[in-house]
Amino acid sequence: MEKKQMTYGQVMDYVEELGKLGSVMGLANMENLCEKLGNPQRDLSFVHIAGTNGKGSALAFLSEMLKAAGYRTGRYLSPVILGYRERIQINGRNISQKDLCRLMTDMKGICQELVEEGKPQPTAFEVETAMAFQYFKEKNCQIVVLETGLGGLLDATNVIPSPLVTVFTAIGFDHMGILGNTLEKIAGNKAGIIKAGTLAAALKGEEEVMKVLEKRAAELDVPLVVADPARAKVGRQSPEKQVFSYENYKNLTISLGGLYQIDNAVLALTAAKLLDRAGFPISQKAVYLGLAKALWPGRFQVLGKNPYFIADGAHNGQGAQRLRETLQFYFTNRRIIYIIGVLRDKDQDTILKELCPLAEQVLTIPTKGERGLSSYELAVKAKEYHSNVSALDSVEEAVELAYLLADKDTVIVAFGSLSYLGELIKVVEKCTAPKGRNDIGRDSHGKQREN
Repeated sequence: MEKKQMTYGQVMDYVEELGKLGSVMGLANMENLCEKLGNPQRDLSFVHIAGTNGKGSALAFLSEMLKAAGYRTGRYLSPVILGYRERIQINGRNISQKDLCRLMTDMKGICQELVEEGKPQPTAFEVETAMAFQYFKEKNCQIVVLETGLGGLLDATNVIPSPLVTVFTAIGFDHMGILGNTLEKIAGNKAGIIKAGTLAAALKGEEEVMKVLEKRAAELDVPLVVADPARAKVGRQSPEKQVFSYENYKNLTISLGGLYQIDNAVLALTAAKLLDRAGFPISQKAVYLGLAKALWPGRFQVLGKNPYFIADGAHNGQGAQRLRETLQFYFTNRRIIYIIGVLRDKDQDTILKELCPLAEQVLTIPTKGERGLSSYELAVKAKEYHSNVSALDSVEEAVELAYLLADKDTVIVAFGSLSYLGELIKVVEKCTAPKGRNDIGRDSHGKQREN
Protein backbone atom coordinates (compact mmCIF):
# COMPACT_ATOMS: atom_id res chain seq x y z
CA MET A 1 0.00 0.00 0.00
CA GLU A 2 1.37 3.40 -0.99
CA LYS A 3 2.18 5.60 1.98
CA LYS A 4 0.31 8.88 2.30
CA GLN A 5 2.51 11.92 1.78
CA MET A 6 2.89 14.25 4.74
CA THR A 7 1.63 17.82 4.55
CA TYR A 8 4.06 20.68 5.25
CA GLY A 9 2.55 21.08 8.74
CA GLN A 10 3.06 17.37 9.41
CA VAL A 11 6.66 17.64 8.21
CA MET A 12 7.30 20.49 10.66
CA ASP A 13 5.70 18.47 13.47
CA TYR A 14 7.91 15.48 12.60
CA VAL A 15 11.04 17.66 12.55
CA GLU A 16 10.10 19.09 15.95
CA GLU A 17 9.60 15.56 17.27
CA LEU A 18 13.03 14.52 15.94
CA GLY A 19 14.56 17.66 17.43
CA LYS A 20 13.79 16.35 20.91
CA LEU A 21 16.40 13.62 20.31
CA GLY A 22 19.11 16.28 20.37
CA SER A 23 22.36 15.59 18.53
CA VAL A 24 24.33 12.36 18.38
CA MET A 25 28.00 12.47 17.42
CA GLY A 26 29.02 9.61 15.13
CA LEU A 27 28.41 8.33 11.60
CA ALA A 28 26.60 5.01 12.19
CA ASN A 29 23.10 6.47 11.81
CA MET A 30 24.14 8.38 8.68
CA GLU A 31 25.66 5.28 7.13
CA ASN A 32 22.41 3.39 7.80
CA LEU A 33 20.27 6.15 6.30
CA CYS A 34 22.44 6.68 3.24
CA GLU A 35 22.62 2.95 2.56
CA LYS A 36 18.80 2.77 2.50
CA LEU A 37 18.82 5.63 -0.03
CA GLY A 38 21.45 3.96 -2.25
CA ASN A 39 24.29 6.20 -0.98
CA PRO A 40 23.46 9.34 -3.00
CA GLN A 41 26.43 11.16 -1.48
CA ARG A 42 28.77 8.94 -3.51
CA ASP A 43 27.40 10.39 -6.75
CA LEU A 44 28.01 14.01 -5.78
CA SER A 45 31.02 16.36 -5.78
CA PHE A 46 31.51 18.40 -2.62
CA VAL A 47 33.20 21.39 -1.06
CA HIS A 48 33.17 20.64 2.69
CA ILE A 49 33.39 23.58 5.13
CA ALA A 50 34.20 23.41 8.86
CA GLY A 51 35.05 26.10 11.41
CA THR A 52 33.74 27.95 14.45
CA ASN A 53 32.72 31.22 12.80
CA GLY A 54 32.28 32.20 9.14
CA LYS A 55 31.13 28.87 7.67
CA GLY A 56 27.90 30.27 6.30
CA SER A 57 29.53 33.39 4.88
CA ALA A 58 32.30 31.39 3.16
CA LEU A 59 29.59 29.08 1.81
CA ALA A 60 27.63 32.07 0.47
CA PHE A 61 30.67 33.56 -1.29
CA LEU A 62 31.79 30.26 -2.79
CA SER A 63 28.38 29.03 -3.92
CA GLU A 64 27.57 32.39 -5.55
CA MET A 65 30.87 32.24 -7.47
CA LEU A 66 30.09 28.68 -8.61
CA LYS A 67 26.57 29.71 -9.61
CA ALA A 68 27.94 32.69 -11.57
CA ALA A 69 30.35 30.31 -13.30
CA GLY A 70 27.35 28.32 -14.56
CA TYR A 71 27.47 25.30 -12.25
CA ARG A 72 24.29 23.80 -10.81
CA THR A 73 25.26 24.33 -7.19
CA GLY A 74 23.68 22.78 -4.11
CA ARG A 75 23.97 24.44 -0.71
CA TYR A 76 23.45 22.75 2.63
CA LEU A 77 23.65 24.97 5.68
CA SER A 78 22.65 25.30 9.32
CA PRO A 79 21.35 26.94 11.38
CA VAL A 80 18.78 28.76 9.27
CA ILE A 81 17.55 32.30 9.83
CA LEU A 82 14.50 32.97 7.66
CA GLY A 83 12.80 29.59 7.36
CA TYR A 84 13.22 25.82 7.51
CA ARG A 85 13.54 25.27 3.74
CA GLU A 86 16.52 27.64 3.63
CA ARG A 87 18.85 24.83 4.75
CA ILE A 88 18.63 23.03 1.37
CA GLN A 89 19.10 25.19 -1.73
CA ILE A 90 20.05 24.88 -5.39
CA ASN A 91 21.47 28.01 -7.05
CA GLY A 92 20.11 30.05 -4.16
CA ARG A 93 16.53 28.72 -4.40
CA ASN A 94 15.12 26.91 -1.38
CA ILE A 95 13.83 23.36 -1.72
CA SER A 96 10.12 23.51 -2.62
CA GLN A 97 7.44 22.52 -0.11
CA LYS A 98 6.37 19.79 -2.54
CA ASP A 99 9.84 18.23 -2.75
CA LEU A 100 10.38 18.61 0.99
CA CYS A 101 7.09 16.85 1.84
CA ARG A 102 7.77 14.04 -0.63
CA LEU A 103 11.33 13.43 0.55
CA MET A 104 10.57 13.77 4.26
CA THR A 105 7.73 11.23 3.89
CA ASP A 106 10.30 8.84 2.40
CA MET A 107 12.78 9.61 5.18
CA LYS A 108 10.18 8.93 7.88
CA GLY A 109 9.48 5.53 6.30
CA ILE A 110 13.19 4.71 6.21
CA CYS A 111 13.59 5.73 9.85
CA GLN A 112 10.71 3.43 10.82
CA GLU A 113 12.40 0.56 8.94
CA LEU A 114 15.66 1.19 10.78
CA VAL A 115 13.94 1.22 14.17
CA GLU A 116 12.12 -2.03 13.30
CA GLU A 117 15.54 -3.53 12.47
CA GLY A 118 16.70 -2.64 15.99
CA LYS A 119 18.81 0.35 14.92
CA PRO A 120 18.66 3.80 16.58
CA GLN A 121 16.20 6.46 15.43
CA PRO A 122 18.26 9.03 13.48
CA THR A 123 18.26 12.64 14.72
CA ALA A 124 16.74 15.62 12.90
CA PHE A 125 20.11 16.76 11.53
CA GLU A 126 20.96 13.27 10.30
CA VAL A 127 17.60 12.94 8.53
CA GLU A 128 17.94 16.41 6.98
CA THR A 129 21.50 15.74 5.80
CA ALA A 130 20.66 12.41 4.16
CA MET A 131 17.57 13.98 2.58
CA ALA A 132 19.68 16.81 1.19
CA PHE A 133 22.05 14.34 -0.47
CA GLN A 134 19.08 12.58 -2.09
CA TYR A 135 17.61 15.90 -3.29
CA PHE A 136 20.90 17.14 -4.75
CA LYS A 137 21.36 13.85 -6.60
CA GLU A 138 17.82 13.91 -7.98
CA LYS A 139 18.27 17.48 -9.21
CA ASN A 140 21.61 16.67 -10.87
CA CYS A 141 23.73 19.12 -8.92
CA GLN A 142 27.21 19.37 -10.38
CA ILE A 143 28.70 20.48 -7.08
CA VAL A 144 27.48 20.82 -3.47
CA VAL A 145 28.84 23.30 -0.93
CA LEU A 146 28.34 21.56 2.40
CA GLU A 147 28.57 23.12 5.85
CA THR A 148 29.29 20.93 8.88
CA GLY A 149 26.78 21.05 11.70
CA LEU A 150 29.03 20.59 14.74
CA GLY A 151 32.75 19.85 14.75
CA GLY A 152 33.89 17.72 11.84
CA LEU A 153 35.20 14.23 12.47
CA LEU A 154 31.93 12.80 13.83
CA ASP A 155 29.56 15.30 12.21
CA ALA A 156 26.78 13.77 10.10
CA THR A 157 28.07 15.53 6.96
CA ASN A 158 31.38 13.66 7.23
CA VAL A 159 29.79 10.53 5.73
CA ILE A 160 30.69 11.94 2.29
CA PRO A 161 33.60 10.56 0.26
CA SER A 162 36.69 12.71 -0.25
CA PRO A 163 35.51 16.21 -1.25
CA LEU A 164 37.07 18.20 -4.09
CA VAL A 165 38.09 20.90 -1.61
CA THR A 166 38.04 21.03 2.20
CA VAL A 167 37.71 24.51 3.71
CA PHE A 168 38.45 25.74 7.25
CA THR A 169 37.10 29.07 8.46
CA ALA A 170 38.08 30.77 11.75
CA ILE A 171 38.44 28.23 14.56
CA GLY A 172 37.89 29.31 18.16
CA PHE A 173 36.15 28.29 21.38
CA ASP A 174 32.57 27.01 21.11
CA HIS A 175 30.75 23.77 22.00
CA MET A 176 33.63 22.94 24.37
CA GLY A 177 31.55 20.29 26.15
CA ILE A 178 31.53 18.24 22.95
CA LEU A 179 34.63 19.30 21.02
CA GLY A 180 37.12 19.82 23.85
CA ASN A 181 38.31 22.72 25.96
CA THR A 182 41.53 23.59 24.11
CA LEU A 183 42.04 25.04 20.65
CA GLU A 184 44.11 21.98 19.73
CA LYS A 185 41.25 19.60 20.59
CA ILE A 186 38.66 21.71 18.79
CA ALA A 187 40.87 22.04 15.70
CA GLY A 188 41.62 18.31 15.82
CA ASN A 189 37.92 17.49 15.67
CA LYS A 190 37.33 19.86 12.78
CA ALA A 191 40.44 18.60 10.96
CA GLY A 192 38.68 15.22 10.82
CA ILE A 193 36.96 16.28 7.57
CA ILE A 194 40.29 16.19 5.72
CA LYS A 195 40.42 13.03 3.61
CA ALA A 196 43.06 11.61 1.29
CA GLY A 197 42.67 12.95 -2.24
CA THR A 198 41.17 16.32 -1.31
CA LEU A 199 42.68 19.80 -1.57
CA ALA A 200 42.47 22.03 1.50
CA ALA A 201 42.21 25.76 2.21
CA ALA A 202 42.38 27.27 5.70
CA LEU A 203 42.01 30.79 7.02
CA LYS A 204 45.21 31.81 8.81
CA GLY A 205 44.52 31.54 12.53
CA GLU A 206 46.10 30.82 15.89
CA GLU A 207 49.44 29.01 15.75
CA GLU A 208 48.12 26.01 17.69
CA VAL A 209 45.19 25.68 15.24
CA MET A 210 47.39 25.87 12.16
CA LYS A 211 49.79 23.22 13.53
CA VAL A 212 46.90 20.77 13.98
CA LEU A 213 45.51 21.39 10.46
CA GLU A 214 48.97 21.19 8.87
CA LYS A 215 49.79 17.93 10.70
CA ARG A 216 46.52 16.27 9.61
CA ALA A 217 46.99 17.43 6.01
CA ALA A 218 50.59 16.20 5.94
CA GLU A 219 49.58 12.77 7.29
CA LEU A 220 47.17 12.33 4.38
CA ASP A 221 49.45 14.00 1.79
CA VAL A 222 46.86 16.73 1.23
CA PRO A 223 48.07 20.14 -0.04
CA LEU A 224 46.96 22.83 2.44
CA VAL A 225 46.84 26.42 1.19
CA VAL A 226 46.61 29.14 3.84
CA ALA A 227 44.48 32.21 3.09
CA ASP A 228 46.06 35.26 4.73
CA PRO A 229 43.72 38.31 4.98
CA ALA A 230 46.69 40.44 6.10
CA ARG A 231 47.77 40.38 2.45
CA ALA A 232 44.49 41.94 1.31
CA LYS A 233 44.60 45.63 0.44
CA VAL A 234 41.41 47.13 1.81
CA GLY A 235 39.80 50.17 0.16
CA ARG A 236 36.45 51.76 0.88
CA GLN A 237 34.41 50.23 3.70
CA SER A 238 30.88 50.97 4.85
CA PRO A 239 28.32 48.88 6.76
CA GLU A 240 26.74 47.92 3.40
CA LYS A 241 29.73 47.46 1.09
CA GLN A 242 33.48 46.79 1.19
CA VAL A 243 36.11 46.95 -1.54
CA PHE A 244 39.45 45.13 -1.38
CA SER A 245 42.19 43.67 -3.56
CA TYR A 246 43.84 40.29 -3.07
CA GLU A 247 46.66 38.78 -5.12
CA ASN A 248 45.68 39.16 -8.80
CA TYR A 249 42.17 40.43 -8.02
CA LYS A 250 41.82 44.21 -7.88
CA ASN A 251 38.89 46.14 -6.36
CA LEU A 252 36.65 43.23 -5.47
CA THR A 253 33.34 44.29 -3.92
CA ILE A 254 31.40 42.43 -1.26
CA SER A 255 27.94 43.41 0.01
CA LEU A 256 28.55 42.19 3.57
CA GLY A 257 29.68 44.87 5.99
CA GLY A 258 31.36 43.05 8.89
CA LEU A 259 35.13 43.60 8.88
CA TYR A 260 35.53 39.84 9.30
CA GLN A 261 33.82 39.27 5.94
CA ILE A 262 36.99 40.20 4.08
CA ASP A 263 38.63 37.22 5.84
CA ASN A 264 35.83 34.94 4.62
CA ALA A 265 35.98 36.36 1.08
CA VAL A 266 39.77 35.84 0.92
CA LEU A 267 39.25 32.24 2.08
CA ALA A 268 36.55 31.73 -0.59
CA LEU A 269 38.94 33.09 -3.25
CA THR A 270 41.60 30.63 -2.10
CA ALA A 271 39.10 27.75 -2.26
CA ALA A 272 38.00 28.89 -5.75
CA LYS A 273 41.58 28.57 -6.99
CA LEU A 274 41.73 25.03 -5.63
CA LEU A 275 38.44 24.20 -7.37
CA ASP A 276 40.12 25.20 -10.63
CA ARG A 277 42.80 22.57 -9.92
CA ALA A 278 40.03 20.07 -9.11
CA GLY A 279 38.32 20.56 -12.49
CA PHE A 280 35.78 23.27 -11.64
CA PRO A 281 37.25 26.49 -13.11
CA ILE A 282 35.66 29.78 -12.04
CA SER A 283 36.27 32.70 -14.42
CA GLN A 284 37.44 36.08 -13.18
CA LYS A 285 34.07 37.55 -14.16
CA ALA A 286 32.26 34.89 -12.08
CA VAL A 287 34.52 35.64 -9.10
CA TYR A 288 33.68 39.37 -9.17
CA LEU A 289 29.98 38.76 -9.77
CA GLY A 290 29.65 35.99 -7.18
CA LEU A 291 31.38 37.93 -4.40
CA ALA A 292 29.28 41.05 -5.09
CA LYS A 293 26.00 39.09 -5.10
CA ALA A 294 26.63 37.02 -1.97
CA LEU A 295 24.27 37.88 0.87
CA TRP A 296 24.03 36.23 4.26
CA PRO A 297 21.20 37.13 6.65
CA GLY A 298 22.05 37.87 10.25
CA ARG A 299 25.75 38.60 9.70
CA PHE A 300 26.24 42.32 10.36
CA GLN A 301 23.09 42.80 8.30
CA VAL A 302 21.81 46.37 8.01
CA LEU A 303 18.03 46.21 8.58
CA GLY A 304 17.45 49.95 8.69
CA LYS A 305 19.11 53.36 8.74
CA ASN A 306 18.53 56.61 10.62
CA PRO A 307 18.80 54.97 13.10
CA TYR A 308 21.04 52.16 11.93
CA PHE A 309 19.59 48.79 12.96
CA ILE A 310 22.05 45.90 12.64
CA ALA A 311 21.59 42.17 13.20
CA ASP A 312 24.63 39.99 13.85
CA GLY A 313 24.96 36.34 14.79
CA ALA A 314 27.82 36.81 17.30
CA HIS A 315 27.18 33.96 19.76
CA ASN A 316 30.65 33.06 21.06
CA GLY A 317 33.78 34.84 22.24
CA GLN A 318 35.44 35.01 18.82
CA GLY A 319 32.27 36.30 17.17
CA ALA A 320 31.80 38.91 19.90
CA GLN A 321 35.36 40.16 19.43
CA ARG A 322 34.88 40.57 15.68
CA LEU A 323 31.56 42.37 16.19
CA ARG A 324 33.19 44.75 18.68
CA GLU A 325 35.98 45.54 16.20
CA THR A 326 33.43 46.24 13.47
CA LEU A 327 31.26 48.48 15.66
CA GLN A 328 34.30 50.45 16.84
CA PHE A 329 35.44 50.89 13.23
CA TYR A 330 32.16 52.12 11.74
CA PHE A 331 30.48 53.77 14.71
CA THR A 332 33.14 55.44 16.84
CA ASN A 333 31.57 57.68 19.50
CA ARG A 334 28.04 56.80 18.39
CA ARG A 335 25.32 55.97 20.92
CA ILE A 336 24.67 52.21 20.85
CA ILE A 337 21.68 50.21 22.12
CA TYR A 338 21.91 46.40 22.28
CA ILE A 339 19.23 43.76 21.97
CA ILE A 340 20.71 40.48 23.21
CA GLY A 341 19.36 36.93 23.27
CA VAL A 342 21.75 34.06 24.01
CA LEU A 343 21.30 30.30 24.42
CA ARG A 344 21.92 28.74 27.83
CA ASP A 345 24.88 26.62 26.72
CA LYS A 346 26.86 29.57 25.34
CA ASP A 347 29.60 31.46 27.16
CA GLN A 348 27.50 34.50 28.08
CA ASP A 349 30.20 36.03 30.29
CA THR A 350 32.80 36.24 27.52
CA ILE A 351 30.28 37.69 25.05
CA LEU A 352 28.95 40.29 27.52
CA LYS A 353 32.38 41.27 28.83
CA GLU A 354 33.58 41.83 25.25
CA LEU A 355 30.64 43.89 24.01
CA CYS A 356 28.84 45.58 26.92
CA PRO A 357 31.34 48.44 27.36
CA LEU A 358 30.35 49.85 23.94
CA ALA A 359 26.64 50.20 24.74
CA GLU A 360 24.65 52.94 26.44
CA GLN A 361 21.72 50.59 27.08
CA VAL A 362 21.29 46.80 27.04
CA LEU A 363 17.93 45.13 26.37
CA THR A 364 17.77 41.37 26.97
CA ILE A 365 15.22 39.02 25.40
CA PRO A 366 14.42 35.34 26.03
CA THR A 367 15.57 32.55 23.72
CA LYS A 368 13.29 29.56 23.15
CA GLY A 369 13.56 25.79 23.32
CA GLU A 370 15.35 23.40 25.63
CA ARG A 371 18.56 25.45 25.32
CA GLY A 372 16.72 28.74 25.86
CA LEU A 373 17.72 31.33 28.46
CA SER A 374 15.21 33.75 30.00
CA SER A 375 15.67 37.50 29.55
CA TYR A 376 15.80 37.86 33.36
CA GLU A 377 18.67 35.36 33.74
CA LEU A 378 20.59 37.05 30.92
CA ALA A 379 19.92 40.50 32.44
CA VAL A 380 21.37 39.38 35.79
CA LYS A 381 24.56 38.31 33.96
CA ALA A 382 24.66 41.51 31.88
CA LYS A 383 24.42 43.68 35.02
CA GLU A 384 27.86 42.38 36.01
CA TYR A 385 29.23 44.25 32.96
CA HIS A 386 26.77 47.13 32.47
CA SER A 387 24.69 49.37 34.77
CA ASN A 388 21.78 50.03 32.37
CA VAL A 389 20.08 46.69 31.60
CA SER A 390 16.39 45.93 31.00
CA ALA A 391 14.85 42.45 30.68
CA LEU A 392 12.00 42.31 28.13
CA ASP A 393 9.45 39.63 27.35
CA SER A 394 9.68 39.44 23.55
CA VAL A 395 11.53 40.44 20.39
CA GLU A 396 8.63 42.78 19.46
CA GLU A 397 8.84 44.60 22.79
CA ALA A 398 12.63 44.98 22.51
CA VAL A 399 12.49 46.35 18.96
CA GLU A 400 9.72 48.80 19.89
CA LEU A 401 11.58 50.05 22.97
CA ALA A 402 14.89 50.33 21.09
CA TYR A 403 13.27 52.54 18.46
CA LEU A 404 11.62 54.67 21.17
CA LEU A 405 14.99 55.17 22.89
CA ALA A 406 16.90 55.87 19.67
CA ASP A 407 17.40 59.06 17.72
CA LYS A 408 18.52 59.06 14.07
CA ASP A 409 22.22 58.90 15.00
CA THR A 410 21.82 55.96 17.40
CA VAL A 411 22.97 52.47 16.39
CA ILE A 412 20.74 49.56 17.46
CA VAL A 413 22.56 46.22 17.41
CA ALA A 414 20.79 42.88 17.89
CA PHE A 415 23.11 39.91 18.43
CA GLY A 416 23.49 36.54 20.11
CA SER A 417 21.63 33.41 19.12
CA LEU A 418 20.92 33.01 15.40
CA SER A 419 17.68 31.30 16.45
CA TYR A 420 15.87 34.58 17.16
CA LEU A 421 17.32 36.76 14.38
CA GLY A 422 14.87 35.49 11.76
CA GLU A 423 11.97 36.64 13.94
CA LEU A 424 13.74 39.93 14.66
CA ILE A 425 14.34 40.64 10.96
CA LYS A 426 10.61 40.19 10.25
CA VAL A 427 9.65 42.42 13.20
CA VAL A 428 12.00 45.21 12.09
CA GLU A 429 10.70 45.01 8.51
CA LYS A 430 7.16 45.63 9.83
CA CYS A 431 8.21 48.62 11.90
CA THR A 432 7.57 52.10 10.57
CA ALA A 433 10.98 53.40 11.57
CA PRO A 434 12.12 56.53 9.72
CA LYS A 435 13.59 55.61 6.36
CA GLY A 436 16.72 57.43 5.34
CA ARG A 437 20.16 57.24 3.93
CA ASN A 438 23.46 57.70 5.64
CA ASP A 439 26.33 57.81 3.19
CA ILE A 440 29.16 58.14 5.67
CA GLY A 441 31.64 55.31 5.30
CA ARG A 442 35.25 54.90 6.29
CA ASP A 443 38.50 54.47 4.48
CA SER A 444 40.97 51.71 5.31
CA HIS A 445 42.47 53.84 8.09
CA GLY A 446 39.17 54.08 9.95
CA LYS A 447 38.57 57.77 9.21
CA GLN A 448 35.09 58.92 8.27
CA ARG A 449 34.66 60.11 4.71
CA GLU A 450 31.72 61.10 2.57
CA ASN A 451 30.77 59.36 -0.68
